[in-house]
Amino acid sequence: MLNKISLFILSFLFVVSSVCVYAAEIEGVTFPMEKLVGEKMLKLNGLAVRKAMVFVKVFAGGFYLENPTSNAKEIIESEQVKYFYLHYLTDKATGKKIQKGFIEHMEKTNSLELVKKHRSNIELYASWLDVDMKPGSTSESIYIPEKGLTVIVNGIEKGTIQDKEFAQMYYRYSFGEKADSKLRKGYLGL
Repeated sequence: MLNKISLFILSFLFVVSSVCVYAAEIEGVTFPMEKLVGEKMLKLNGLAVRKAMVFVKVFAGGFYLENPTSNAKEIIESEQVKYFYLHYLTDKATGKKIQKGFIEHMEKTNSLELVKKHRSNIELYASWLDVDMKPGSTSESIYIPEKGLTVIVNGIEKGTIQDKEFAQMYYRYSFGEKADSKLRKGYLGL
């Protein structure tokens, strides 16, 4: 009888604790399980930490979708609201390094043809990443179908690119076959 009561109490505590999960945490940064973007409620799809030179933790990131999935192609091509939130963990992420890294990764993860076609958008987006980040600094990107891809740095909206194909290139940066495997796996929730 005592074992049945103990099992019931443990089961009850497990159910209560799993229902009460409102946030996830990585590297001391808390991410809500849901995020309201415009009129859409998005769900946390996955979390990842970007590292540089093996030991420098650059940022903790959360990726949100209207319809969470672990299908990278679906994320890249789907026309749904998508949201990245990056919380910086170091002061080594200078604007110059972020800009250079963005351009290099866009070139690495997309075809030469697409890179040539969208060179001006790549450079425009990179120009908005000109801020030296410190621990606690943030950057956000929001894709809204028919509006475009918007970047916000430390709460300041920098601009929007209204090209759907460019947005797909942007998501290929994190979810494509040539994307950083650790970030990709984390953002896919795997």
